[in-house]
Amino acid sequence: MSNLKKIILAGGTGQIGTALIQVYADKTNELIVLTRGTERKVKNISYVNWTNIKKGNYSNYFNDVDAVINLVGKNVNCRYTEANKKEIIDSRVNSVRDISQAFKRASTEPKLWIQFASSTIYKSSEDKPMTENNNEIGTGFSVEVCKIWENTFNIETSEFKNTRKAILRTSMVLSKEEGVYPRIRKMAKFGLGGIQGNGKQVVSWIHEDDVTGMIQNIIENSTLEGPFNCTAPYPITNKIFMSELRKSLGIKFGLPASKLILEIGAFVISTETELVLKSRYVLPERILEAGYTFKYPTIESAYQSLI
Repeated sequence: MSNLKKIILAGGTGQIGTALIQVYADKTNELIVLTRGTERKVKNISYVNWTNIKKGNYSNYFNDVDAVINLVGKNVNCRYTEANKKEIIDSRVNSVRDISQAFKRASTEPKLWIQFASSTIYKSSEDKPMTENNNEIGTGFSVEVCKIWENTFNIETSEFKNTRKAILRTSMVLSKEEGVYPRIRKMAKFGLGGIQGNGKQVVSWIHEDDVTGMIQNIIENSTLEGPFNCTAPYPITNKIFMSELRKSLGIKFGLPASKLILEIGAFVISTETELVLKSRYVLPERILEAGYTFKYPTIESAYQSLI
C-alpha cells in the first residue's frame, strides 16, 4: 500500500501514537489523530476531538481511509478497583464502537483496520510458548478484558466486508522516554534492579521501533490480516531482563524484590503485581513467517539503542 492518502490514529498522542506520527507524517497526505485534547491542525496532521466524532461531525474524515489504527485503552498500571475495571473495559470497547459508528455514518469502510490488543490474553506460562496458532487463553480480569476487547472488534467490524482487519496482541513496549523502560532504568540506578519475584517468569517485550515496523509491514502487505503477536522473537526470564538492564547501564548489583515486597510496593503506588509476576511467554510466529525482520530482536540490542 504505497502513496497513502489518509491514516486515522485513535489515541495517537500516547507512547506508540507519538512514534507512529513521526513515521507517517511524511508518508501520507493526511494524518488524522483522534484525541481528548484540543483540536488543531499542524501541517497535514489534524487533531480531532472524540466528542465531535461521537456527535457525528467530521464524517468527511472517514472517507477514503487507507488505514485506521486504534490504540485507545486506559492504562492498566493501576489498582483493579471496580471503578478502574469499568474504565479499563469501557475505554477499549467504546473506542471500537465509536470508530465503527463513524465509518457507518459516513457510509464507507477503511481499507485496513489495525486494532491494538494485548498478549496478556494468553495464560501465564514459563515453559510453553504461545503463538497465534498454538496457544492457551488464560483466566482472570486482564484476560477477560482482552477477550471482550477482541470480541467487540470482531462484532463491530463484521459488516465491513471490504476491510482488511489485523489485531496486534502487544507485549511490553520499550521506548526511551515513555512507558516501562524509564521506570526500570530509574529503579536500577537506585540499586533496585534485581530480580522481581523468583525471577523465573518469562518477559515478552518489543522495542518501539519494531512496533512501528510491524505496523508498516502489515500496511504494505495486503495479504496480512488476523491476530499478530506484537513481541520480539526472543523472550527472556525476568532474571535476564533485569541483569541485562544493569549491564547496559554499567551497574553491577541490584537488590531483589520478593513477591511480598512487590505486593506492598504495588499497593503503595496503586498498581498490580500481575504486571510484573505474570509469565508471558509469547512468540511472533506469524509476522516472522511474513518475512518481517526485527530491528532489535534481542534484549541486549534493545537496551543498547535505548541508552
